Amino acid sequence: MNKQLILKQRPKGMPDDHTWILKESPIPEIHEGEFLIQNHYISLDPAMRGWMNDSKSYIEPVQIGDVMRAGAIGKVIESKHPKFQVGQTVTGWHGVQQYAVSNGENSYPVDDSQVPMTKFLGVLGMPGMTAYFGLMEVGKVQEGDVVVVSGAAGAVGSVVGQIAKIKGCHVVGIAGGKQKCDYLVNTLGFDAAIDYKSQNVFEAIKETCPKGLDVYFDNVGGEILEAALSRLRRHARIVICGAISQYNNLENMKGPRNYMALLVNRATMQGMVVMDYAEKYPQAMQEMAGWMLAGKLQSNESVFEGIENFQETFKRLFTGEKLGKLLLKVID
Repeated sequence: MNKQLILKQRPKGMPDDHTWILKESPIPEIHEGEFLIQNHYISLDPAMRGWMNDSKSYIEPVQIGDVMRAGAIGKVIESKHPKFQVGQTVTGWHGVQQYAVSNGENSYPVDDSQVPMTKFLGVLGMPGMTAYFGLMEVGKVQEGDVVVVSGAAGAVGSVVGQIAKIKGCHVVGIAGGKQKCDYLVNTLGFDAAIDYKSQNVFEAIKETCPKGLDVYFDNVGGEILEAALSRLRRHARIVICGAISQYNNLENMKGPRNYMALLVNRATMQGMVVMDYAEKYPQAMQEMAGWMLAGKLQSNESVFEGIENFQETFKRLFTGEKLGKLLLKVID
């Protein structure tokens, strides 16, 4: 049988017991030009919260009654497709389910012989690509820049900071709690870390970036974005990747009140969606894999087990009870 997580109703605020239903159905049969994947790991990402809203966005919302959209990685166990063979490891938009059928669209074979399978959902997957292209293409990072990143201990933020260090920048990460801040500085090599739970972020950015900042990579939004805007240098670049502090906001989203800092400092603030750079993924993956093998790029995965535990695991994205990439192991 195939266990699948079905979107039952659209949440208001934080998803709860009424949002999804766990369904069991026979493992699907494949037809010519298709192959069957047994998923091993499901990727949990903040963007999933937005995909449940019935509103205009960069991607169509998940429909009521459909399998919850998610990135996943697993093995091909049956194939009638000329380009996908039994035993291959594939990653793609395979949903929160144990088995998925694909015709090859949005499914990509990967070589996990030297790199663990989980890395292709993290540092070498969508979060890593988001960090790479957000920083390089949108942030236009340069050697000597002062780079600040929020959500810095997460899957995207942790990679952003490390790439910035590789590129010769002064890097400050914002995270919640001493453990995460210590991880940023002592393990990942950030120059400084700000604990938003115990420090005044406005004052802390002023202290750690006395001459201001050149690039702010935003995963959080809200008051932390305002704090970053208050410390911009001339021609600074702000990368809007996400706003996790606002995703479950039942009222109007809180935007920056001090946006005129963009005008005063001739700065730019630009949104980025990683899918726009899909054609360049292979180039980025090759470079990042090289950094990993050279010991310059590290990653951490928080792995929890059981598709039945999806909802409790998903909440960790918003409570901060995880370090690095959040994954759900769904293979029995």
